[in-house]
Amino acid sequence: MSKAQTVTAGGAIFPRLKALGVDYVFANSGTDFPPIIEGLAEAAAKGISLPRALVIPHEHAAMGMAHGYYLMTGKPQAVMLHTNVGLANGAIGALNAACEHVPVLLMSGRTPATEQDRFGARTVPIGWGQEMRDQTALVREAAKWDYELKFPEQISGLLDRAHAIAMSTPRGPTYLSLPREVLCEPVAAEGLEASPTMRPVSVAPDPGAVAQAAEWLARAERPLVIAQRGAGDAESFALFSQWAEDWAIPVCSWWATHLAIPTDHPCHVGADPGPWLAEADVVVVLDCLAPWWPDRHPLAEGAKVIHIGPDPIFSRYPVRNFRSDLAIAGESAATIPALVAAMDGWDRDAAALTGRRVRIAAKAEKTRAALAQAAAADTAAGITKAWVSRCLSEALADKTSSVFSELGTILGVLERREPKSWFQEPHSGGLGWSFPCALGAQLADPDRLCVATLGDGSYMFANPTVCHQIAEALELPVLVVILNNAEWGAVRGAVSGLYPDGHASRANHMPLTGLRPSPDFTLTAQASGAWARRVDKAGDLPGALAGAIEVIETERRCALLDIRCLPD
Repeated sequence: MSKAQTVTAGGAIFPRLKALGVDYVFANSGTDFPPIIEGLAEAAAKGISLPRALVIPHEHAAMGMAHGYYLMTGKPQAVMLHTNVGLANGAIGALNAACEHVPVLLMSGRTPATEQDRFGARTVPIGWGQEMRDQTALVREAAKWDYELKFPEQISGLLDRAHAIAMSTPRGPTYLSLPREVLCEPVAAEGLEASPTMRPVSVAPDPGAVAQAAEWLARAERPLVIAQRGAGDAESFALFSQWAEDWAIPVCSWWATHLAIPTDHPCHVGADPGPWLAEADVVVVLDCLAPWWPDRHPLAEGAKVIHIGPDPIFSRYPVRNFRSDLAIAGESAATIPALVAAMDGWDRDAAALTGRRVRIAAKAEKTRAALAQAAAADTAAGITKAWVSRCLSEALADKTSSVFSELGTILGVLERREPKSWFQEPHSGGLGWSFPCALGAQLADPDRLCVATLGDGSYMFANPTVCHQIAEALELPVLVVILNNAEWGAVRGAVSGLYPDGHASRANHMPLTGLRPSPDFTLTAQASGAWARRVDKAGDLPGALAGAIEVIETERRCALLDIRCLPD
């Protein structure tokens, strides 16, 4: 076979990813990358269509950007990292993606196995230092599938398989290890642009289970839905909102990571499921990892519980024993229309539904009024999270926007009405998620206003110097809103919750929670050309938000507000 008919195995990866629909490869390169880089240059010289390869200076940012890009497009992207050390840095992002059923085609090089006499063998000391007996163990619990490339001719088939498994229900990341010697070997260029040889599996909801759920809900007197991860695509989102109103079913957003229903919907009852669970006779758990707090939220006696989601019993998790009388597997974009259609066949007691609808709307309005009152409370003592949420809500009122909140703003005080308008940190707890996720979303949808709201600790975890460099290099004008309370607020809250009258709660300075002195984060942002301001007074916040958004819209550059907030 002539040289013109072959490429290096490293060079074959990119055209195959393009054939699979991958737009970007978020890469952090290392000494295992020479055959990949050479292959990229060779493929480009031959005019082969490739996804765009982006240099991402830290692996955590690469994983976060792939996450955000998928949230906007529904298309999995590729992340390519450097041997075991790069994979270790990307492991938190893999855990976040796995927890949220976000597909990512994750790859990392493997240090050469051979010491000499083979092209691609070890050349520098790290070739010895980076070898592991089981490199994949770093991400195995997060990956749906993992494998190590053995021969160059496997490239197309393994990438096809990785993509198909990542996109199959339930979705999630896959991982492929790439030894350097194999990447250096030639592979046939023919067929790299062919259609995928393997397609993802979409699980259809069981008609019998859907019919049973429809019967229970149609006959219920006090039904309840708890939704955490949205309501599917735009069509099923709208359908779900209308269905909740038609059937007068309250919807609770307990620790919601995606928006399932507009926050001002008459049936959206806020974040606290407690009062509703106490009386509910049928509970729908819509794609919730943890739908309530077991010690605080008892079920009503005799209540039936229906779990619906891509993996309704969350089989990845060793302990998750929420009651489940009925489980329906499938993507929400398929299960919600099926349930709505099944309930259309049931007679409705119009008078009963009207009465229930009025009662739910009144309670929901009372909850919203309490949130509004808290946000509008006297701010003379300082800036609260609720005040930031309210001001941001007003600033975004006429904007097509997405908010990526990481221990930041409060859903409900911050009004959100559209699908893709709200995302909260994954329940895996891998901090530093929102800033790179917003960057990935901005890359996917340049005309959308993408906002990362996060605490000061989360901002530092995001490798902010890296993220701001990416924002400047790729011209991604995200808005970064830091709710800076100079502490680990979540840790403080956890301690106070377990030991409300304990020594730590009464101490002037709670141990292991403080982050003082707080750095001047505006300087970090300005180092990469961002517009940045510090806000100390509540009255200055609306103007600062307006100024930041004006810069984003007119100058197309990143903007940051370092808001000095009161402790939670």
